Amino acid sequence: MTPPDKPHIYELHVYALDKMLDLARGFLLNELYREMDGHILDKFTLKGIYEN
Repeated sequence: MTPPDKPHIYELHVYALDKMLDLARGFLLNELYREMDGHILDKFTLKGIYEN
């Protein structure tokens, strides 16, 4: 965690998939990546710097 008094970067990862994912509530991150494997049509990362 970055201290609130210093600039820090946020990243938002967006994926276009060719199917709906079948994940249970409370899934783990590695389960998400496993379900997405082979189904990613495109992806985009948006980065922004937050300064107080």
